[in-house]
Amino acid sequence: MASASLLKSSPVLDKSEFVKDPKTLLRLHSVSVRCHPSALSVRASYADVLVKTAKTVASPGRGILAMDESNATCGKRLASIGLENTEANRQAYRTLLVTAPGLGQYISGAILFEETLYQSTVDGKKIVDILVEQNIVPGIKVDKGLVPLAGSNNESWCQGLDGLASRSATYYQQGARFAKWRTVVSIPNGPSALAVKEAAWGLARYAAISQDNGLVPIVEPEILLDGEHSIDRTFEVAQQVWAEVFFYLAENNVLFEGILLKPSMVTPGAESKDKATPEKVADLTLTLLNRRIPPSVPGIMFLSGGQSEVEATLNLNAMNQAPNPWHVSFSYARALQNTCLKTWGGRPENVKAAQDALLLRAKSNSLAQLGKYTGEGESEEAKKELFVKGYSY
Repeated sequence: MASASLLKSSPVLDKSEFVKDPKTLLRLHSVSVRCHPSALSVRASYADVLVKTAKTVASPGRGILAMDESNATCGKRLASIGLENTEANRQAYRTLLVTAPGLGQYISGAILFEETLYQSTVDGKKIVDILVEQNIVPGIKVDKGLVPLAGSNNESWCQGLDGLASRSATYYQQGARFAKWRTVVSIPNGPSALAVKEAAWGLARYAAISQDNGLVPIVEPEILLDGEHSIDRTFEVAQQVWAEVFFYLAENNVLFEGILLKPSMVTPGAESKDKATPEKVADLTLTLLNRRIPPSVPGIMFLSGGQSEVEATLNLNAMNQAPNPWHVSFSYARALQNTCLKTWGGRPENVKAAQDALLLRAKSNSLAQLGKYTGEGESEEAKKELFVKGYSY
């Protein structure tokens, strides 16, 4: 029975739109021939868990808090408020985030760095347990970061597949129920066919391995904001990337009902002179999703990618002005945390004010997920651009 349900998850592709190369059509045909129930039974024992987790994260009015910054990146954030990058300071900040009263009303999942998955709060309670008490699903960043891609146009690939199966099984035992793998595509550097294929294949292998170990994979090929390109160029590249990603997800027998997507919004390059309205961003982004994403995928959890807090919320709100086949929501890091971090400033007496700032942003994005955000009463800090050229995690 489980195998049959997995088989139904194979995508129905519009070949005229999805691919144009006749050789690729042959490859798609060969995939459909190979994908029979016996080949898909490997992760049948986790199928119900995967679907349930994905639907929980993709629940109305809620989204994901991405707090999976590596220790080095967390150090940069702490340095911006004059704090040293120590485990105690990282622990204090993460405690502030997860203990914000009522956070689970707006946040359905939290992506953690490995240190945080095993960490306790300053009061000695396990962070994973605090999240579960808040009705927030714990997740884990599993990729090992970007490295130069040999033979490309100064592009990158994401490492971390070696040992991923055993690590994922351990993370599941520790309480994680979803995973995140981020790779990137650079428009100014191409993108080369090699870089796109490497990104798509790596994401597909990671997704299959995660599902085999009970973790819902967040599939994240980020189209970087870096560059002067137009919004139409972003749309063109995103179509290419998502076609490749879903081809390889299908080839790796990934259960679409048990994944979440974390795509970039379709926006102009950060250095483009032509800015786009939320309505334009929403129109092109939703067009892209309708052309590339099967409706069986439960949640589209957008990254903010360097947009300001307010800009990311306005764009999300614009996408939710009409019903979508998916749960269209957010998975933000800086666009949820920036004002919170600045308000805290590392001072214990500012914890409540910082938590209030986090809750305000979380509530704003919750309203945007429901299409009810107005943008009224936003602070100047929340309107500041967060893009950093060449930003690394």
